[in-house]
Amino acid sequence: MLVTGGAGFVPSHIVDELLARGATVVAIDNFVTGSKENIAHLADHPAFILVEADLADGLPADPALEAPFDAIMHCASPASPTDFGLLPIEIMKVNGPATLHLLERATGDGARFLVTSTSEAYGDPEVHPQPETYWGNVNPIGIRSVYDESKRFAEAATMAYHRSRGTNVAIVRIFNTYGPRMRSDDGRAIPTFIRQALRGEPITVHGTGEQTRSICYVDDLVRGILALLDSGETGPINCGTEYEMTMRQLAETIVRLSGSSSEITYLPRTSDDPERRRPDLTRARTLLGYEPQVGPEEGLRTTIEYFSRRLAR
Repeated sequence: MLVTGGAGFVPSHIVDELLARGATVVAIDNFVTGSKENIAHLADHPAFILVEADLADGLPADPALEAPFDAIMHCASPASPTDFGLLPIEIMKVNGPATLHLLERATGDGARFLVTSTSEAYGDPEVHPQPETYWGNVNPIGIRSVYDESKRFAEAATMAYHRSRGTNVAIVRIFNTYGPRMRSDDGRAIPTFIRQALRGEPITVHGTGEQTRSICYVDDLVRGILALLDSGETGPINCGTEYEMTMRQLAETIVRLSGSSSEITYLPRTSDDPERRRPDLTRARTLLGYEPQVGPEEGLRTTIEYFSRRLAR
């Protein structure tokens, strides 16, 4: 199997699960946001191969990529709000040209092609919770558009290959995932709040703190993604949880679980920041038998412990 972005937060967990199943995995990463630390434990694994390459230029000529793949999981893309301003072109390329290159390869190999899309495809939703039939409310020229619109392009390209070439495809829309191996400086709320709480710094909540997210522990997400891979479903299918929390509640929970004395402070709201977000999981439950298992208290406690160990180094 081929996993793009394999040294990233979510993809590295996918790689672990595939190897645990007995699969041979080739991971590709250009390390723009991925970390070699995330896959360091696999350095001597006989069924794991790492190829360092930028997929925007197409698949490189590498012996590890010569044989046909059974499945290609396209998980590569910078995905944090900080990245939207710092890496806009890189985001557009990995979700645009790179997706097309990989679809061509999947079609030629007869492989199942799974692309990780995002709840950002719904933009600042006017429908709540968000079903897959909702087309979204996206600002096509806003700061977040490089991610939102390029992921929507990746979905469109995937369906175009499915309809015109018969490519076996699957689309998963990921909602607000967290857990070990997140970048502490990626700008997302959970790692930011945890880092600030552990250091005793003020917790910086944007806006009033009433905007919501439904947070999903990484193990639950990986379970859902692999259930989709194993199925014959095309999607798109939402994957996440219904643990909807306001940003204020999230900050308060992290302060409590970390035993921190940090106070919560408020900053101006960021541009195009969605007001509410929660997936409608009907399709995932009905078609995949998917059910989240890790509650926010358990998942956040494990994530806090992970960051605490990192900061103690």
